[in-house]
Amino acid sequence: MRQSTAAPERTLLVTGAEVAAAGTPVRAEALAVRGDRIVHVGTAADARAALGGRADETLTLDGGLVHPGFVDAHCHPVMYGQALAWVDCRPERVPDIDTLVTVLTEAARDLPAGVPVRGFGYEHRRLAERRHPTCHDLDRVATDREVYVMNASGHGGVVNSRTLRTCGITAGTADPEGGSIGRTAAGEPDGQLWDAACDLLTGPAGVKIGNHGPNFHLSEPDAIMADHLARAQEVFLAAGVTTVGDAQVSRREMETYLRAYADGSLRMRVSAYLTSALLDTALDLGVVHGFGDDLFRVQGVKFYADGTLGGWTAYFPEGYAADCCHHGQLYHSADEYAELLGRAHRAGLQTATHAQSPYAIGMVLDAVEKARADRDRPGMRHRIEHCGLPTDEQITRMGELGVVPVMQPQHHLRTGDGTVTALGDLGHRYNPAGRCAAAGVPVVFSSDAPVAPPAPLEAVAAAAHRRTVLGTVLGDASLRLPVADGLHAHTAAAARALHAEHSVGALAPGMLADFVVLDADPLRTPADALPGITVEQTWIAGTRAWTRTPH
Repeated sequence: MRQSTAAPERTLLVTGAEVAAAGTPVRAEALAVRGDRIVHVGTAADARAALGGRADETLTLDGGLVHPGFVDAHCHPVMYGQALAWVDCRPERVPDIDTLVTVLTEAARDLPAGVPVRGFGYEHRRLAERRHPTCHDLDRVATDREVYVMNASGHGGVVNSRTLRTCGITAGTADPEGGSIGRTAAGEPDGQLWDAACDLLTGPAGVKIGNHGPNFHLSEPDAIMADHLARAQEVFLAAGVTTVGDAQVSRREMETYLRAYADGSLRMRVSAYLTSALLDTALDLGVVHGFGDDLFRVQGVKFYADGTLGGWTAYFPEGYAADCCHHGQLYHSADEYAELLGRAHRAGLQTATHAQSPYAIGMVLDAVEKARADRDRPGMRHRIEHCGLPTDEQITRMGELGVVPVMQPQHHLRTGDGTVTALGDLGHRYNPAGRCAAAGVPVVFSSDAPVAPPAPLEAVAAAAHRRTVLGTVLGDASLRLPVADGLHAHTAAAARALHAEHSVGALAPGMLADFVVLDADPLRTPADALPGITVEQTWIAGTRAWTRTPH
């Protein structure tokens, strides 16, 4: 019988730029790749020798820096692509409610009759009126079709009266567990739907997740969902992001990723965290973390403890400083949450729990401690997503329990002023990355796109200077994180949070050849100037995935 001979693996030699080998100031001359893996980082001569003296392809750069591909450990790529297709309602474009109505009305004119008008990104505290729009405001856009504007937090938004009627939301509709329906003084719905109340928007045949998170899983035809993912991937790759953690995967996202995996259009690595609404399904199927391969895998389960700081739904039992009668909300009681997390832990599923307030963060730590006492599973790396306002004592407990805080510095960059308005002095502590680092807790950075765009260097800068877009400096120097540590938080530490540190997040022999070419070295650039560094190329598995097109 004749034996087949495998084709030799393709080789690549990268020269002409410094190489950030292992997250330190030390720089190498060249990078050698065989197949999809790095085989050598060092001098150009040694790298060439590692490839037998020649390479199938040589990438000769004209300066700059070859840097590990960035890892965005918490984002929502499919949702982001969908939001990019919606009307842009961010503060930079929409300063007041009249402008909001105008841009939505203009968009409606270009849509076929009956097609819903959807927008994303308004921030009520940055509107001139300092309030949320209402259904009556959006009735000025259209009364013959649904209108929905999602808040920048992604945890809810506002609909018009047509949508309220279509979804059967009336004065008699009770607030669902883990969510709230905005109401007028007379008790009528005012158009606002927050957190679990978003489940009311997806229709009888749509994705339902109950009190397991804000339901942003609005389904569209397969081809359109594919377009959303393609649109998002282009932006992530342009930002130098090569690996992402999708932090809330429902049937909608799973189907979209699997179709892209099958047809070859999945261009970046994805670790999926299933919505906890699917916990029973995952356990019934025997799915454990790492189910899949280096391109797409199920990594764990996403839970929610409380709501969002941006929408004032994070839970503060003592009330908000700006409104002592407003407390936010929890998705689960402490006992129910602990039981859910314990089931995932016992099955070997890593958990990633959204928690912003000290109370919610304490719920997570208590549940992890209990789960570990019931069954010790070393190295689970249970995560707290956002982890916006941990106390120093809670940070110490994270270290003791091996819990990983996954923060988004771009949140305090964009909404830090609103957080201070809502919470008073406590808001200045938002995202205390420096305190985590000082306590030896490996902080991780991410974008939470679409809440903020994927822009790792902007995130690193925001953590280093802690200055908001309105110029407010949040907190003292102990809360800041140096640039070198911030780069680590968006590469190697983020890879570790995904249990992928042996494959991505650094450039070293045996690692996947995922790298970006930057036009400047972040460690030789002032923090304020980091967002101005340009990503020239993005490579995944030793293959060019994106190249900047010169203007």
